[in-house]
Amino acid sequence: MKELKYVYGPVPSRRLGISLGISPIPKKTCNYSCIYCQLGRTDHMTNTRSYFFSVDKIIEEFEAVMKKGVFFDAVTIVGEGEPTLYAGLGELIGEIKKRTEKPVAVITNGALLYDLQLQHEIGKADIVLPTMDAYDEDSFRRINRPHKSLKFADVKRGLEEFSKTYEGQLWIEIMLVKGINDDGESLRKYSEMLKEIRYDKLYLNTPVRPPAEAGVEAAGHETMEHAAELLGGIPIDLLESAGFHSDIDEDYPAVLSIIKRHPMNQFELEGFLKARGSANPEELLKKLRQDNGVNVIHYKGYDTYRLK
Repeated sequence: MKELKYVYGPVPSRRLGISLGISPIPKKTCNYSCIYCQLGRTDHMTNTRSYFFSVDKIIEEFEAVMKKGVFFDAVTIVGEGEPTLYAGLGELIGEIKKRTEKPVAVITNGALLYDLQLQHEIGKADIVLPTMDAYDEDSFRRINRPHKSLKFADVKRGLEEFSKTYEGQLWIEIMLVKGINDDGESLRKYSEMLKEIRYDKLYLNTPVRPPAEAGVEAAGHETMEHAAELLGGIPIDLLESAGFHSDIDEDYPAVLSIIKRHPMNQFELEGFLKARGSANPEELLKKLRQDNGVNVIHYKGYDTYRLK
């Protein structure tokens, strides 16, 4: 199968099972540049919604993958930046739902949920998963480093309003970063905010892959447990996920197609290659380390690979 531009995976998701991903935006196009982002710093910072790619072209790829009979639990619109910046989001969701009965999910930073047009478009999804990392303007600037036109009050209001009209499943995620927003006062402020939002699930996450900025560390296990008890959330590290998958026959292009959007550590790579029956996984890892288009980041005692 030829290299895909918009559809990838399926990849394991600790929340959605086996997820068939769709990326409707160019690489690292976002209205945030979060300090913990596993894709690195944002290259193209924008807060303007655009038709970056044709809906027809994306659906053409989706249909081709469907014809292959690939198994997946959900279709996830997420990509390599912020998917709500795609002006064709509502149309894209509608076209996907015509072609599968599996749930369609959108993973978003939630920054544009104050936009009524976007609320209408994203409301077509079965599951919306917005992040809620900040609790005031200062923490917003410190953690998410948003586009200059964005204000925390608008983002907060947008999430609250959307939560009260959305008919699907709303799953909120908070990313807790050691020494930044995992202290008792921060957790108390999150608790107050959550009272104004109608949601179905709350996930608590912490950076486990190499972050965009040095010095960003994962919250401790005890802190995560305390936050889960206080906020009534689910620590995401308690969830299990299945293995990675690619329909690309050759191992190296298959790996590149995954790490383009989903960085893999050495253990995930080894498991992926073993499952595919790769004849020489050590040679492939060596090739990755020598590839100028691949970043190899030594983090927490092991190597993580992502495309530059």
